[in-house]
Amino acid sequence: MKRDHFRMECTFMDLDYAVQRFESYLDHYDRENDKVRLKIIHTYGVVECSRQIAEGLGLSREDNELARLIGLLHDIGRFEQLRRFDSFEPGTMDHARFGAEILFEEGRIREFVKEDTWDRIIRTAILKHSDFKLTGIEDERELLHAEIIRDADKLDNCRVKLEDAVETILGVSAEEAGSTEISPEVMEQFMRRESIRSETRRTKMDYWISYLAYFFDINFDVSRDIIWEQKFAERIIDRIPYSNKRTAEQMRQIKEILVNI
Repeated sequence: MKRDHFRMECTFMDLDYAVQRFESYLDHYDRENDKVRLKIIHTYGVVECSRQIAEGLGLSREDNELARLIGLLHDIGRFEQLRRFDSFEPGTMDHARFGAEILFEEGRIREFVKEDTWDRIIRTAILKHSDFKLTGIEDERELLHAEIIRDADKLDNCRVKLEDAVETILGVSAEEAGSTEISPEVMEQFMRRESIRSETRRTKMDYWISYLAYFFDINFDVSRDIIWEQKFAERIIDRIPYSNKRTAEQMRQIKEILVNI
């Protein structure tokens, strides 16, 4: 896909204003709650990853700022999900769809961005950012930004999996997780180089594998370069001691696949 016509300089949005309004939005939630705090850190991490990807693609200043704005707002539905359910589980709420509803059906997008110039792009990117597969986008610029936010989200989730306590991520210790098995259906999906369907996850290792399968759904070489340079796959795998012998052998296979992807 050619990106050259996105290099031209266009109008600019007030990103600082959007950040100020986002901070005001967060005041409605308990910032001391660990899950809320982690999601705030993640949001700003995605903003930074979006900047890196946009710059790596050589996009215009407008598209760079637009990518960061989408990163800022992409998980706005998560905060209400946490307040209502204290959970990130997809079964409790479709946070991407809910975020799009907050912004565009309730009209709150104008609290963050005064102009409506980029509404369709922002809405599409937020609505689609957590889809199992990215489909159904015909407009090239909408597709570009949907791809950027999906990559940026995965890149910062790598940081999350490395910095946050395993118990916070999985609800059990690393030792407990490594003692469980990988469900056959999950392993089969991984071996087909596919993302893991959330409804097929049964064990704690299934969840861990689903995070590693992110690497099969990356859109840009610049994103792959970051993954490679940071050794994200190897480092995430090495966080858990695999005391279950079958799991340990499967993880050896998984590691070999990912380091050569």
